[in-house]
Amino acid sequence: MQLTFTDYTFGAAVATALVLTAPEVLVATGDALTDGESLHAFLTEHGIGPGDRQATGTDLDEIRALRTRVRDVVAAPNEEAIVDGANQLLRVAHTAPFLGRHDGTWTWHLETAPESTLADDLAVVIGTGLLGTVASLGPNRFRSCESPSCNGIFVDTSRAGRRRFCMPQVCGNRVNVANFRARRRREQQDRPGTGPTDAG
Repeated sequence: MQLTFTDYTFGAAVATALVLTAPEVLVATGDALTDGESLHAFLTEHGIGPGDRQATGTDLDEIRALRTRVRDVVAAPNEEAIVDGANQLLRVAHTAPFLGRHDGTWTWHLETAPESTLADDLAVVIGTGLLGTVASLGPNRFRSCESPSCNGIFVDTSRAGRRRFCMPQVCGNRVNVANFRARRRREQQDRPGTGPTDAG
């Protein structure tokens, strides 16, 4: 597999997506990677084609193990630990970066060994994304979800850098609904009563 360094946000997004498939995040539904079919669907959804290879049980076990390693990197306590963990992910490539043309422009590339596994290829994609995020945006973009009921973590590569939730459409909506209900309760408590003392 050959990977260009043109867009680190891709690898960072894959890192977040992989971490969010874990059962400790998806408490209600459980692990999203349960078999070769769900793994293939995950890879395809994120534009990482396994080529002619069929995902096996071994691939599934290795990618679940990688998921734990990636979570540890994203949740690392400081910049040095993040960089060290991401560098470890890249070491599976067993090759050095090289310069090649991409869309007519000289671009850094990294290519995994022919015998690399799906987990190796995914580790390289994620490792480059995490390192690119640290170098371009800083370590404060590695965050825990602000929903009090969620164990998710994520990498925020948005331009504004204001993302608060690992899954905005789920966790963000849940928090918004809870805040709305809390406001409604406060408003109802603050309204004057209609009992005898208020009427007379």
